[in-house]
This record gives sequence, C-alpha cells and structure tokens, in this order.
Amino acid sequence: MTNRPAVPPPPPRSISEEARTSLAMHLPPPVYPPLGDTQGWLDHIRDSNGTLIQAMSAMALPVHTQHTKIADVPAYVLRAEGVADDEQTPVYLDIHGGALIVGTGEACRLMTTPDAVTTGMITWAVDYRVPPLHPYPAALDDCLAVYRALLEVRAPQDIFVGGGSAGGNLAAALLLRARDEGLPMPAALALLTPEADLTESGDSFETLKGIDPRLSSLREVNLLYAGGHDLTHPYLSPLFGDLSGFPPTFLQTGTRDLFLSNTVRMHRKLRAAGVEAELHVFEAMPHGGFGGAPEDAEIGRELRRFLDRHRRDRQENGTRP
Repeated sequence: MTNRPAVPPPPPRSISEEARTSLAMHLPPPVYPPLGDTQGWLDHIRDSNGTLIQAMSAMALPVHTQHTKIADVPAYVLRAEGVADDEQTPVYLDIHGGALIVGTGEACRLMTTPDAVTTGMITWAVDYRVPPLHPYPAALDDCLAVYRALLEVRAPQDIFVGGGSAGGNLAAALLLRARDEGLPMPAALALLTPEADLTESGDSFETLKGIDPRLSSLREVNLLYAGGHDLTHPYLSPLFGDLSGFPPTFLQTGTRDLFLSNTVRMHRKLRAAGVEAELHVFEAMPHGGFGGAPEDAEIGRELRRFLDRHRRDRQENGTRP
C-alpha cells in the first residue's frame, strides 16, 4: 500500500496569503461515465463547460475578439489593447486546456483571453474538436490545420505556440507531427504543466495523489480521447517522442501539481535532445496555479520575458516576410 497522508498537508507559510487560501479549497474528484456511455460523456462535458464559463465570465479584460474559422476549424483571434493589428505582429497559437474534453466554444474564448494579454501578440485560439464524438486524432488534426494556415501568413520566427495542461499535450504533439510532415518549427514553445504522458507513469501521480487540490487521475478521459489507440504513441504522449529539433521551450509546474513529473521529465527529455529549455517550479502550486495569486502573475511575467527574448532573437536572426 502506498504511504501517503490521509489529508493534504496545510498550506506552507512560504507562499502568499492568496495562494494559501486557494490551496485550502479542494475540489472533489469528478465521477466519469463508463467509456461506452456517449450521452453520459456529452452531459458531463456540457456541465463542465457550463461551470467553467460561469467561473470565468466575471473576468473583464480589454481584448478585441473575432470568432472565425481558420482552415475550416473554429477559432478565435484575440488582440489586447496596444497590440498592433498588422502583418508585422507575431502570432501566438494558443491551444486551450480542459482534460482534452472541456473548453469548447465560449469556454475556449474565456480560457485564452488572459493569454492574449500576457503574450502581447495576436493570439489564435483553436476551438478543436473533442471526444466522445471526435476522438484522436481529430483535435490534433485541427491544431495542425491551423498551424499550416498560420505558416501561410507568418514566417516561423513570428510564430509562437503554447498550451496548458491538455493544451500542452496538443502543443507538443503538434510540433512532433509538424516536424514529421516537414513543416518548420515556430520561434518558441510554452508548456504550462503539460499533460505530456497520458499513461500517467510519472512519480508525482502517486506521491501527489490527493495532494493536488485541483486535479486527480484522468485515465478514463485519456482512454476516451485515445479512442483505442496506444497511449504511448508520441502523438498521444509527447513525452515518449523524439524531441530533437524542437524550438526553445518554457515549462512551468508546481510542487503540488499532479503533473509535476510530466513537466520535469519533459524538461529533461528536451535537454537531452539538445533543446534550450527553461523549467519554472513554483512552491506549493497545484495544477493550473492558484487562480489569481501573486504567484500566478509571476508566471505571466516569466512567460512574457521568455517570449519577448525569443521574439527579438528570431526576428534579428531570421528573415521576416
């Protein structure tokens, strides 16, 4: 039997008061329908999207948003105040999280709006298809189609790709598939607590079980998403892929993040492949952050610094369109 605390340890004094308050609020683990219960999954996803939209609707950020289709894929084009709407502005291809099933429609817009402010770029948010009606590789196909379309209007040095959680899975898988299909890499990649291993084989899936207040195992969801395909395939679990040739990568996690192992293993794999990779591990932070604490703002500042540096480096050394 695994030896773990019966209850999570108290929030440490080393984090902000807002973070301590957030950490004390544990969400109950979700109850998933049987894999073959299509209507049950559709109901679960509808309810989860509704909860997400309700929670995020109070955010009022000064962002211009256009709902459109790119390569026949639903998408949002977002631009914060002060970001130029012209062909010289870099584009951040943002792939939303949501356990590979949640975050479609209005939820996609709400989840990606803060990133449009953080990045300071024009942001393309992919409203990719999800299971049970559209299992793998539908979401990855949608992300690749939008990436191809983006390469038609921007040079690679003006393209940045990022995603959090399930979006981190798809962002990394997108680059693996793009490279395999002969497409150029973007200027940089951002993986925020990525769901890089759908087999959940890392140490933190045991050591942080019941400790992360935001996340529990997603094995049932991963199987639904995979639709019978091998979970170890690199397009499903990018951690197991050949990461050589990847662009500079920013990775973020926390010491109470169930996906801690995903992130640190991905960092080591990138380093072993000769890729420039930054790893940021935040004290006591759970999956997805604290939800508005000063530590969350620090993630945004670190990410913006990383993106700005590689934006300058690639534009100075590359050929602009």
